[in-house]
Amino acid sequence: MTAFWSNLRRGAVAASALTLSAMLPANAETTITAVMHSGLRVLDPVITTAHITRDNAFMVFDTLVALNSDFEVTPQMADFEVSADGLTYTFTLRDGLKWHDGGDVTPADCIASIKRWMQRDGGGQMINDRMASLEATGDKTFVLTLTEPFPYTLEAMAKVSSLALFMMPERIASAPANEAITEFVGSGPFKFVADEFQPGVKVVYEKFDDYVPAPGPRSWFSGAKDVLVDRVEWVTMPDAQTTMNALMNGEIDFMESVPVDLLPLLEGMPGIKTEVLSTLGAVTIGRMNFKHPPFDDPKVRQAAKLAISQENVLTALIGNSEYFQVCGAIFGCGTPYEFTDGSESLTSGGDIEAAKAMLAESSYDGTPIVLMQPTDVVTLTAQPIVAAQALREAGFNVDMQPMDWQTLVTRRASQIPPAEGGWNLFFTNWIVPEVSNPLGNVMLNGRGDQAWFGWPEDPEIEDLLKAFAEAPDLAAQQAITQQIQAHVMENVNYIHLGQYFSPSAWSTKLSGVEPAPFPVFWGISKE
Repeated sequence: MTAFWSNLRRGAVAASALTLSAMLPANAETTITAVMHSGLRVLDPVITTAHITRDNAFMVFDTLVALNSDFEVTPQMADFEVSADGLTYTFTLRDGLKWHDGGDVTPADCIASIKRWMQRDGGGQMINDRMASLEATGDKTFVLTLTEPFPYTLEAMAKVSSLALFMMPERIASAPANEAITEFVGSGPFKFVADEFQPGVKVVYEKFDDYVPAPGPRSWFSGAKDVLVDRVEWVTMPDAQTTMNALMNGEIDFMESVPVDLLPLLEGMPGIKTEVLSTLGAVTIGRMNFKHPPFDDPKVRQAAKLAISQENVLTALIGNSEYFQVCGAIFGCGTPYEFTDGSESLTSGGDIEAAKAMLAESSYDGTPIVLMQPTDVVTLTAQPIVAAQALREAGFNVDMQPMDWQTLVTRRASQIPPAEGGWNLFFTNWIVPEVSNPLGNVMLNGRGDQAWFGWPEDPEIEDLLKAFAEAPDLAAQQAITQQIQAHVMENVNYIHLGQYFSPSAWSTKLSGVEPAPFPVFWGISKE
């Protein structure tokens, strides 16, 4: 996998003063106030892949191992050794690791956390398929033993998203993987302030004074996570213009997602810096529900794919072509696995007539398609509108239902029929590192009810993923990923809609803001 990562590496109304005064901290000198891409309601990072939930988890929890900006797996909470035969992984916890409630971090905590994660994550499931044992061998050591080598083991444990492996106390991690945890005690650099949490409105974090930073320089999610402020507060604001005005007025410090069409209002303004922090960009996709008609029929899925144009979606989403790229490669353009087989209709403007013909051959009977439309996330509002129009032109009956993103995140986990409050289709985004490796791309999981939302039963892709995991070199991996690309486009495991780059903005009172796949708040100071 080292070859993969090294190749990838190469490869304007202001908010009211009353509202803001209620949300802003009393001591702004040591508090960073940020507006993230979404409000936070769902807190458990195992039961959802929602990015805001992941972002919250990285504030509160820590990881055994981590990825640095060179895509190298490095020790974080634990050092590790791998046996010569690739079957035994020995982890040794660093000295001084504490939970936020004062308890010591133990191997039992880590084992419970890993086992819960294995139930939900595709890479974790693959490790579990090969696991002979996972046992504590001392006060600070535990050992994972496999029945056969699985070179992706450490990469799976270190991945930054969907689903990242966070350590929790045993009493919390022992909760069933399909039930949300209710206690949020981690060992990360910040403590979650439960008493000040207002779901969807405000989240407060305090510096964890007993945090012991990992050795080595800060690099993405590895190394020293030194906290240089007393508090971080995430506040939710109703729209981008309000947020921008708050940033310009010094009422907030950081804005994660700036709409590209509004970016000129901030560029060159004294006291504000703008930059694309996630230099690898993100992809946007449409995901169908395989459990219920009509998308249980592959011809209906094909018709939907044929109807939609990447360029139409990206133009509505981003506007400025400098910040998006029409790209037919499901693993991302500019990566070692950039193959475009089967993506011709998506990248050439869609094919409504072919979509109509395919739909006529299918089992579709005109039942409304429940399309969930998030209304409060800048990078997710346009896709449903463009898709709904294209699907209607192709002959679909579309029931587009508006809701906030956190409601969508909760609802997409439900398997009930669409007519009873379930769903048929939604759109979401992934940072490129989440999708660029087949074993880390959760949308490729074909294990039915164990798969990601949509729950496809796809033995063929499971066989391809197994072959990829056993491939001896990059050339063999590339041959398999080309087959996966073709299969996804034919089976329509999801609709790949291209890449985009989202700029952020922040006050120049902040120092230490660095590029990363998504914002982190350690290593940042404030004047």
